[in-house]
Amino acid sequence: MTYSSDEFQNEMSFDGQGETETAVSTTVSPRWYAIQVASGCEKRVKANLEQRIQTLDVADKILQVEIPQTPAVKVRKDGSRQTTEEKVFPGYVLVRVTRVWSEQRQQWEMDDEAWLIVKNTPNVINFVGAEQRRPGRGRGHVKPMPLSPSEVERIFKETREQEPVVKIDMASGDKILVLSGPFKDFEGEVIEVSPERSKLKALLSIFGRDTPVELEFNQVQKQS
Repeated sequence: MTYSSDEFQNEMSFDGQGETETAVSTTVSPRWYAIQVASGCEKRVKANLEQRIQTLDVADKILQVEIPQTPAVKVRKDGSRQTTEEKVFPGYVLVRVTRVWSEQRQQWEMDDEAWLIVKNTPNVINFVGAEQRRPGRGRGHVKPMPLSPSEVERIFKETREQEPVVKIDMASGDKILVLSGPFKDFEGEVIEVSPERSKLKALLSIFGRDTPVELEFNQVQKQS
């Protein structure tokens, strides 16, 4: 996923206040927003929302849907590695939505149709923003607050430049059983994990003394 900072700068100028902007157009001003979604439903929400955008023909109002992710490498029990991606903000999805200028309120506001479509997408909890009352939308309405251009640039820059993070389902304090090698069938406790080397250190009871031993990931099994 990529996003260019030039894309932002071509659309608007930002004065640091968030609401008083001078846009190229006096009728449309796209911005990025964060929406909170049900846990583990980020990809489902993205797919559903993109489908609704096509079905309802609102691609000119909801311009992009993204899940910021960084590369990761997951180490399996056998020591093999699987390339995967880690969500930067679990439980959130970013949407780029057009806004219109309200002459009455003298401020930019999210397009009403876009707001309804996003809000009514299954597994969407709400926009991230400030809670307030607004006629026609009931008490406790959350006014969506756009992310600042610098914040969005930082998020997408991180997704482009982040080095892969090595992940393993093992941590200090975990109990393990050694499966192979000279310490086969020994039980111990993890005291250090080195994902980049696919190794860990564990305290094993050898001759009645706790002794630190370095082991390969594929030599041990985590005990429940």
